[in-house]
Amino acid sequence: MDEVIERALALAEESFIAASGPGGQNVNKVATAVQLRLDIFALRLPPAIFHRLKALAGQRLNQAGELVLTARTHRTQDANRQEARRRMIEVLRAAHQRPAVRKKSRLNRINREGRLRGKKVRSAVKAGRGPVRPD
Repeated sequence: MDEVIERALALAEESFIAASGPGGQNVNKVATAVQLRLDIFALRLPPAIFHRLKALAGQRLNQAGELVLTARTHRTQDANRQEARRRMIEVLRAAHQRPAVRKKSRLNRINREGRLRGKKVRSAVKAGRGPVRPD
């Protein structure tokens, strides 16, 4: 996994864009926001990890297969660059995590009977809520 992250950092293209948010008047003069683009096809990931990465990326994945991360929370380019790289690594690590397999559970006879008994009681309560009929 570490070699995938290293390859991703090497392949990622950074561009600096004008940011909104913190920075005061400086925000109008300096392009502090960082846009990180990573071609996920160039990573040559195994199919399972690739599909998990596509699902995790969501809207951040464009038509060309690029994962686009924009960081603009900090006032400096360097801090935003570190933030964008941290988020890219986070997404890649999450894609490498195999989802937990759900184990099917079985109820024993006593629990099953208790559940059905509770359903009958609840059914009787609801049946008794109907309109009053004159006898």
